Amino acid sequence: MVLSQVSAVNVRQPIRTAVDGPRELSSVRARVGAYVALCKPRIVELLLITAVPTLFLAYKGLPSLLVTGVVVLGGALAAGSANALNCYIDRDIDVIMRRTSSRPLVKHTVSPRSALIFGLVLAVVSVALFAVATNMLAAGLTLAAILYYVVIYTMLLKRHTSQSTLWGGACGAAPVVIAWAAATGSLSWPAWLLFGVVFFWQPPHFWALAIKYRDDYRRAGIPMLPVVASVHRVLVESVVYSWLMVAVSLAVWPWAGPLYGAVAILAGAAFLYEVHRLLRLSRSATNHGASDHGAGSDGAVAEGTNGGEGLVTMRLFHLSILYLTLLFASVAVGAFIH
Repeated sequence: MVLSQVSAVNVRQPIRTAVDGPRELSSVRARVGAYVALCKPRIVELLLITAVPTLFLAYKGLPSLLVTGVVVLGGALAAGSANALNCYIDRDIDVIMRRTSSRPLVKHTVSPRSALIFGLVLAVVSVALFAVATNMLAAGLTLAAILYYVVIYTMLLKRHTSQSTLWGGACGAAPVVIAWAAATGSLSWPAWLLFGVVFFWQPPHFWALAIKYRDDYRRAGIPMLPVVASVHRVLVESVVYSWLMVAVSLAVWPWAGPLYGAVAILAGAAFLYEVHRLLRLSRSATNHGASDHGAGSDGAVAEGTNGGEGLVTMRLFHLSILYLTLLFASVAVGAFIH
């Protein structure tokens, strides 16, 4: 009787094998990877590229190690929070768009409730970190940036206006003023000028991507400018904002030194050349019909399109990332040696 009971108990217990360990580890890694993906790490990285060099300018040299750590960690958490909450709100359109079809909420690797809680926890931790380790101005700006991105941009602007990219650019530029506030406890002209650089950089940067994926946005009912306007019109506005970006970047010169000035001129000229090149090609396609001309010698126009709809704008997209990286790297180096 006792033996039979023991046997029954033994049968019910799962038999663990050497394979279980690696499987469990793989499952944990996949779970962690899904939550990291919610934070959109490439966007977080781009935001930190502007925030950390700003500290060098604020300190006029090497920044405080503590403040740098807080800006990197707190900034990453804040950006990750905003992005996770963005994924939660946009899950209905992410499932429609091919570009976003692999996001965790679409693949059901993270539940909507878990994503919401995760984003809110990151927001609380990031704001608290800035408040405790730096000052209330930096903490307040961090909270404002998260709320602006989630409520103003994601919930209101993105779904209702073609100018969402422009006004949403305030979120992308926020790390600059947050970093400056964390370092100095105040805001001054250099901080606002650097903010302006990123703010005006945002439209030509993101519209270059949106032109490629405009069919995605059209299917999802998102009125991005490339969806509701011609490519030529988008590039006209991109040229305007590119010139404003370069003009504001040059205004930083007196604070950042001659090395920065040289980089701002050269990188700005390259950026302007590329956006004007695309505008010229779009005008040519509009006037003559890209379907009659096919791909140009520089491969900028695809066959079978008209009105500039076949312009390949991803070179501008990648160049814009390089531009921002070089410009802010020169802010750090220029401030250090100035």
